[in-house]
Amino acid sequence: MKIVVLDGKVLNPGDLSWDGLKALGDVTIYDRTSKEEMLTRCESADILITNKTPIRKEILEKLPTLKYIGVLATGYNIVDVEYATSKNIIVTNIPAYSTDSVVQLIFALLLELCHSVQKHSDLVKEECWVKCSDFAFWRFPLVELAGKTMGIIGFGSIGIATAKVANAFGMKVMVYTRTIKEEFKELVTFCSKEELFTNSDVISLSAPLTKETEGIVNKKYLSMMKKTAFLINTSRGPLVIEQDLANALNNGDIAAAAVDVLSKEPPTKDNPLLTVKNIIITPHIAWATFEARKRLMNIAIDNVRKFLEGNPVNVVKE
Repeated sequence: MKIVVLDGKVLNPGDLSWDGLKALGDVTIYDRTSKEEMLTRCESADILITNKTPIRKEILEKLPTLKYIGVLATGYNIVDVEYATSKNIIVTNIPAYSTDSVVQLIFALLLELCHSVQKHSDLVKEECWVKCSDFAFWRFPLVELAGKTMGIIGFGSIGIATAKVANAFGMKVMVYTRTIKEEFKELVTFCSKEELFTNSDVISLSAPLTKETEGIVNKKYLSMMKKTAFLINTSRGPLVIEQDLANALNNGDIAAAAVDVLSKEPPTKDNPLLTVKNIIITPHIAWATFEARKRLMNIAIDNVRKFLEGNPVNVVKE
């Protein structure tokens, strides 16, 4: 089997091993693959492995030997799954590998918004504390989470884990999701989208990118939020209309936001969120702890192994 990895560098910058995959076939690994390089690199492959390199119909129809596409992520919108399935090409993803890491970043961002840890540390290093007449000082609002309400949009593994941690902080949790899970009704309150935006002190996005969720955070719903509320997005950039969020932040319609994802990654210089006030932007790192990437690698290799054995797992379909 000829196996081609189209963009292996981000998953494995050198601290993981591809040996498990190499044991399964003739493997070629590229750090990145451009649109212009796609056909040449893919045309004789039996198996393609991709992270964020799109594999669309116009490429798939030119790959008669292709049997399998492995996506190195949970989201698989970079593959034309419907067309691949029509050609009997198996597509798999990596579910639930990064839940703990993502939830950890959600609360790292939230706690930074609550305490402005880095800003206060910088002020100390600038000798502001040295020059202070009091034993303590703060330049930014300090917020306690206990008793506040967290609204979660999307209630898969990450949403559920986020709710549990929020409860541990003494927060109330409201959830907007298309599928109500009765077994969690003691943990959270399921509600409408309008109720969630109106009543939440913090909103965390944990939904996949679909036609229904694209642009779910927009001018209409931002206007419903409390002026003291925070928005956190570690899910997918296009869930947010970025200009609407920029306007809301600059106008003081909400207090602050923290995002790990943007609509285009890496962003262009004209992304409106890069220049607004009261926002933290991290470069899509929620998934990228060593532990999570190691799990991802192991699952990806096992997906290929199970496919070769005739028992594919983690198969996705439109």
